[in-house]
Amino acid sequence: MNTHRVMGIDYGDVRIGIAVSDLMGWTAQGLETIHRKGIEHDLGRIGELIAQYDVDKIVLGFPKNMNNTIGPRGELSQQFAETLKEKFGLPVLLWDERLSTMAAERMLVSADVSRKKRKQVVDKMAAAIILQNYLDSQQK
Repeated sequence: MNTHRVMGIDYGDVRIGIAVSDLMGWTAQGLETIHRKGIEHDLGRIGELIAQYDVDKIVLGFPKNMNNTIGPRGELSQQFAETLKEKFGLPVLLWDERLSTMAAERMLVSADVSRKKRKQVVDKMAAAIILQNYLDSQQK
């Protein structure tokens, strides 16, 4: 049985959404939103969560343009993926995240969550959607 978890990351300019899988690798749970304060702080918190949840793989949201090209946001994600690999020595998978934040936002709106509350949870929900899409692809 797999006893390691996969971490999902939604990497943004202001916040980083974090999600983790269950031990079986079936479901993703939104964990927390890290408010970015600099690379050392951000990586420090991610490292704490990797240790706490015994993570052995990271799935990083990869924002491609709708026409499948890679823009500035995608390039930043590629650089962050390299930073994560170097820092933690774990495999980092870039996962197409197009529409994940919009899907999270839509879910929260339909659940009648206030705008202020949505802002606090949309990133970790987007991370959970990215991770869940990855986990679902592994079940086939």
